[in-house]
Amino acid sequence: MANPSLLILAGDGIGPEVMVEVRKIIDWLGARRGLVFDVSEDLVGGCAYDAHGTPLADATMARAQEVDAVLLGAVGGPKYDALDFSVKPERGLLRLRKEMDLYANLRPAQCFAALADFSSLKREIVEGLDIMIVRELTSGVYFGEPRGIFTEGNERVGINTQRYTESEIARVARSAFELARRRSNRVCSMEKANVMESGILWREVVQKVHDEEYPEVELSHMYADAGAMQLTRRPKQFDVIVTDNLFGDLLSDLAAMLTGSLGMLPSASLGAPMANGRPKAMYEPVHGSAPDIAGQGKANPIACILSFAMALRYSFDQGAEADRLERAIETVLADGLRTADLMGPEGGSPISTGAMGDAILGALDASL
Repeated sequence: MANPSLLILAGDGIGPEVMVEVRKIIDWLGARRGLVFDVSEDLVGGCAYDAHGTPLADATMARAQEVDAVLLGAVGGPKYDALDFSVKPERGLLRLRKEMDLYANLRPAQCFAALADFSSLKREIVEGLDIMIVRELTSGVYFGEPRGIFTEGNERVGINTQRYTESEIARVARSAFELARRRSNRVCSMEKANVMESGILWREVVQKVHDEEYPEVELSHMYADAGAMQLTRRPKQFDVIVTDNLFGDLLSDLAAMLTGSLGMLPSASLGAPMANGRPKAMYEPVHGSAPDIAGQGKANPIACILSFAMALRYSFDQGAEADRLERAIETVLADGLRTADLMGPEGGSPISTGAMGDAILGALDASL
């Protein structure tokens, strides 16, 4: 059988630096675990604009459609602020999501015990936290029509339309239920059915998919504003949360702050299964390109490495290796090793991006 294929798009800013550490993990898996990937690399974002005059070349887009998974670093930077909107670095990322039809965005919020004191909440509230927010990514208020700024009488009005079809809701609901089967078998669906017709439809469709296809999964419903309160009050009550594009944007960022650092947060964007059964997929850290520290060896590579762990789990059915990688990261953090973003008020000497990657490799070696 052919090796699984990966397209690495390291992008801009700290993207190339953190992706170097991911390549170390990929090479280790091939050498020590016999898990070999066919890896190719290309450009996205500002570096693609510099090379091709576009943030994503057509050939790169075509390659992304062919591989088993895309790993993306980060895009953007002040160098490109004056570009026309149509060719800004972020348009490359949005094109990937749109043309690959990556409708389910997975944002885990996991709090490692060694970092519990970095959270904005008390240790006992967040220690051991492990939840997954599934956000619908390709529809809803960000894409609905009509939209725009119009003139009515003597003033302007801004219009955005919240629009969902039954099939759009059903497919992201299935993604959430499938994820729950791999976890603690619980899904909470969040919307605003009390004031929005789209929320009524969302609740009805999620319930229907549950009753007909996933009756063994525990399903609850919650208004999204109540969900936000519960995430800050008792977040460990949740396992998988599924919600629409707008509420998912807000709730996933709220949950991110429970974990202590953006440098620790991975994500996945999944689409429909390909001919080989694997989903269309792109994995990327939540953090941006951080141009202020680019090239200085200060970036935290853990979010990018954890994004690769998600690829192992959700694209390649290598859950055991994903668990091994996550345990290695937990070991390194428990040993007190920190990049600059993880330094607490007690101070200390942060380690470099490369040193963090090497420490994780050392913990992987020790796990064998």
